[in-house]
Amino acid sequence: MNNQQLDNILKQSIGDTNIPGVVACVANDQGMIYEGAFGQRSLDSDVEMTTDSVFWIASMTKAVTSVAAMQLVEQGKLELDKPLKSVLPQLNEIGVMEGVDNDGQPIVREPKNPITLRHLLTHTAGFTYHFFNEDTIKYIQAKNLPDITECKNDALMTALAFDPGELWEYGINTDWVGKAIEAVTGQSLRDYFQENIFSPLGMKDTDFVIQSEARERLVAMHARAEEQKLVTMPFEIPQEPEFFMAGGGLYSTAGDYMKLLQMILHGGTLNGKQILKNETIEEMGKNQIGDLNVGALVSTNPALTNDYEAFPEMDKKWGLGFLITTEDAATGRRAGSLSWAGLANTYFWIDPVSKITGVVLTQILPFADQKVLNLVDQFEAKIYEEASEKLVSEGN
Repeated sequence: MNNQQLDNILKQSIGDTNIPGVVACVANDQGMIYEGAFGQRSLDSDVEMTTDSVFWIASMTKAVTSVAAMQLVEQGKLELDKPLKSVLPQLNEIGVMEGVDNDGQPIVREPKNPITLRHLLTHTAGFTYHFFNEDTIKYIQAKNLPDITECKNDALMTALAFDPGELWEYGINTDWVGKAIEAVTGQSLRDYFQENIFSPLGMKDTDFVIQSEARERLVAMHARAEEQKLVTMPFEIPQEPEFFMAGGGLYSTAGDYMKLLQMILHGGTLNGKQILKNETIEEMGKNQIGDLNVGALVSTNPALTNDYEAFPEMDKKWGLGFLITTEDAATGRRAGSLSWAGLANTYFWIDPVSKITGVVLTQILPFADQKVLNLVDQFEAKIYEEASEKLVSEGN
């Protein structure tokens, strides 16, 4: 792997109107093949970005939660297609929103189908995010519910946008998966993750709670201001939450998260520690939404997120926790690759065909920052270009 060329791509992205700092890692089935850190942790200080810098990884938490849920499916403690209200009776209070009345109060009816774990893992249960759905904003305002990032239990009690199983729409589904994990294990999500995923994989820097030592390596949040200039902004997920946010509460490092990605790339096992069975990993990477497609995410809150659609010309599916590409991508990523991202412009992919996995971390709002997306595409394309040249030179 030509590290110099990859370094240059990352270096060229740094600047006060571009990206303050970035960490990127790439691994294949043999191990780590690239690791780089450039820029600053914060535009307000001269502290350089390092490979062990700590980021809020937001919705990259969902992959961890999905792995945890599938461990419990393997053990028979959770079932993919059994109504989850037997485990989470509060789901009985959730209805489908059909609009608002003359007083602005939500009109809600009973769902036609019960919510299952499969629905939640595939974002087909009907739960949405308010920053992608106007009706959910209306419901939250009418019921005076807290924002999901406040990590208060009431934040989960939004209405469904459609009947379970009928559509794909991105939302707070994975936070409910976290509640199910806690209900059947009797543990907090933090303790369950620590015992069953982080400790076995050696993920020492991944946690819902920022330890004092990790805080010294924490990357500041940045926001795009006028004329694309970046400014630092105060931001932190609640450190004493009512619930640990299974859909977006984790902090981590690129190297730590890469251990999770390598475990998935290796079929459920890393360094002799089996986290999931190979057949479970294969199932997680298969289309679980049938004829439904993953659509574009249209922003209702420009401060938090831009509009976003990965691979807009391609039909995309969802597995048990991941976006799935159905065709080879222009970057070189092969059909059947898994990926997702985090709100503060953190991105990862797992390519089981080429045996390549990568992660690119920044800390910028709003999501789908065009400069970061361009960087991720350039970086990924160079990885595949290098990999293909290596295969040619080896005569494969």
